Amino acid sequence: MNKKKVVLAYSGGLDTTFCAIHLSKEKNMEVHAVTVDTGGFSKQEISEIEKRALSLGCASYSCINAVDDFYNRCIKYLIYGNVLKNNTYPLSVSAERIFQALTIADYVKKIKADAVAHGSTGAGNDQVRFDMAFNILIPSAEIITPIRDLKLSRQEEIEYLKKHGVQMNFEKAAYSINKGIWGTSVGGKETLTSANYLPEEAFPSQLKKKEAEDVTLIFEKGELIGLNNEKYAPATAIAKLNEMASAFAIGRDIHVGDTIIGIKGRVGFEASAPLIAIKAHHTLEKHTLTKWQLYWKDQLSVWYGNWLHEGQFLDPVMRNIEKFLEDTQRFVNGKVFVTLAPYTFKVTGIESDHDLMSAKFGSYGEMNNSWTGDDVKGFAKIFGNQVAIYNAVNQLNKT
Repeated sequence: MNKKKVVLAYSGGLDTTFCAIHLSKEKNMEVHAVTVDTGGFSKQEISEIEKRALSLGCASYSCINAVDDFYNRCIKYLIYGNVLKNNTYPLSVSAERIFQALTIADYVKKIKADAVAHGSTGAGNDQVRFDMAFNILIPSAEIITPIRDLKLSRQEEIEYLKKHGVQMNFEKAAYSINKGIWGTSVGGKETLTSANYLPEEAFPSQLKKKEAEDVTLIFEKGELIGLNNEKYAPATAIAKLNEMASAFAIGRDIHVGDTIIGIKGRVGFEASAPLIAIKAHHTLEKHTLTKWQLYWKDQLSVWYGNWLHEGQFLDPVMRNIEKFLEDTQRFVNGKVFVTLAPYTFKVTGIESDHDLMSAKFGSYGEMNNSWTGDDVKGFAKIFGNQVAIYNAVNQLNKT
């Protein structure tokens, strides 16, 4: 009898290590482990993950690089929209999950697997994101979720792996780390509470630099294409910026939000490059876009970020909003000056040929070259005319 063929979304962490053993050894399935690299793994880490997957009984292992696809189809729109969930979180994990799901679904089709498995628990957003994408893209494939179905705690998983002779850093495994080009999430016992902050050692990037350092970000049509005097492909520029800024332990915070399934959730993260890129880009836009461009971008970007966070990337309305966002970036070109310091950064200014603060038209609070004082007197009367009439009418009708 042929074994059931299952593709396992595999990161090498605690949850997916459990899944690999459970599916291959207890369920007697032919497990094909797949890591989707969205910018979070070194070559050495991938090599170690492959060795572990095969040692756990997986029939095959593949690592698929999805960084460029993730950037081109998602990250650049998050930068265009200055998207920060609840003004805090750059959607580090929620954005990358859909691209992991898309890639896994393609692999399921490629090898004609019977099922697809992931290590999501029954408490968070990822279970919905993965399940929904798989239901849409590979509706005939069975979805298997051992951690959710067995209702396992992290401690129970650790005990199970020890029983099966798995050697890994279980102290480190007490924290759930999801690392990618758009940031790293950190979950642990502290994030299950409302009061406790993550300890210093829980964050993957530790403070290495203490002297402040200046960096110039170069944008072209809203995309980060350079740092200081060096030009890069945008995804590479983000990786380089992260390398520079993470040495200052910049970008740490805890996001509190509403999960898709209706409960409050709390997760730690570090996202130095995303936070700096978004704040720098937003500052450049304040100088180069009009008031109403900024207003409508804000409205649509918040909605876009929320819908993406809830796993609805495949909704065609997302393509409509992306076209609007891209159209606004035509003149978002120039340099943004940023100072990096331990645990923080500040945007100090911009330089752009498209700066609407151009001195040719006057200086705010001083002189201007586009109108006279008499023009303003007339404008003020007209601009406030309806409110003046309202007040006059209702004053007359007072008893």
